[in-house]
Parts: sequence; C-alpha cells; structure tokens
Amino acid sequence: MPVMFWSAGAALLLAVVAALADRRRRLRHDPDRVGWVDWRTVQMAALLATILLVSIGLHTR
Repeated sequence: MPVMFWSAGAALLLAVVAALADRRRRLRHDPDRVGWVDWRTVQMAALLATILLVSIGLHTR
C-alpha cells in the first residue's frame, strides 16, 4: 500500500525535524530556559511509527 509508505516517509521527516530541534535546544545559549516540546520523545515516537508503517506496508503487499 503506497499510503503506508507515504505515511512512513512523513513520520521519518518528522523524526529528522525533531532531531534538529533537539540539537538546537541542546546548543542554545541559555540552557535553563524551559522548552514546551520534548523533542526526544517526539523523535522516538516518529521513528517507531516509521518502523511500524513500513512493516505494515510490506506485509500488505
């Protein structure tokens, strides 16, 4: 199913964006400033979604 692979690609893109945002958060000048998004959790969830969607896409082929 191509929909599963497109969704997996979107989830992978979200994981890359989350990794870049987490890197930006780690390297900021004021480390005590609190952010409102836990980017590591977002990245992990997106990577898990990518793996699951690719698995489902390959299984339904």
